[in-house]
Amino acid sequence: MLLKTASIATAGLLTLSMHELPNLNIGDAMPATDVKMQDVNGEMRALKDLVGRSGLLVVFSCNTCPFVVGSEGSEGWEGRYPELMAYGGRFGVPAVLINSNEAKREQGDGFADMQARYKEKGYSGSYLLDADHQVADAFGARTTPHVFLFDKSMKLVYKGAIDDNVASAAEVKERWAFNAIAHLADGKPIDPASTRNIGCSIKRMPHKH
Repeated sequence: MLLKTASIATAGLLTLSMHELPNLNIGDAMPATDVKMQDVNGEMRALKDLVGRSGLLVVFSCNTCPFVVGSEGSEGWEGRYPELMAYGGRFGVPAVLINSNEAKREQGDGFADMQARYKEKGYSGSYLLDADHQVADAFGARTTPHVFLFDKSMKLVYKGAIDDNVASAAEVKERWAFNAIAHLADGKPIDPASTRNIGCSIKRMPHKH
């Protein structure tokens, strides 16, 4: 099924060569679990410490991508974050947002920008700054948003998109991430376990080597 992207179909799509990034497969262990990242509350947090009784939902996001924040003709996915966070919480699957847009820290994706957006948009849980996009690189995260759901043993059980309609929550037919969380908590198979992530490329800095 193709994701409906309305007028933002060509806005900020992948432009970076991704051949150097890994591909996490279903069943793989969560990478970079010990990396400390700064939360919007100022604390340093590692993913291994955020796993709930049933698992952890990791969403690579930002403050600037039209697929996240919306644009003319499209709501964007950000407006669904609070519902997704609350939904996961009910099932023992906390959600964590990660901002890896290192190349845009001075253009809306800096720490102060993250703090402001967290408050403005009614986020809950952690919103972490991934310095030098090291966690995104370990995950092979490509886009904002890009969703990874792990079980309580920190094994990947779902990856891809939140749902099938970035333009309109009211027109969503397939609530992939929501269904994956529910099935995970109930011990049921997740199908599909992988969907196509779509969004703006994560804004990485050039390699230093």
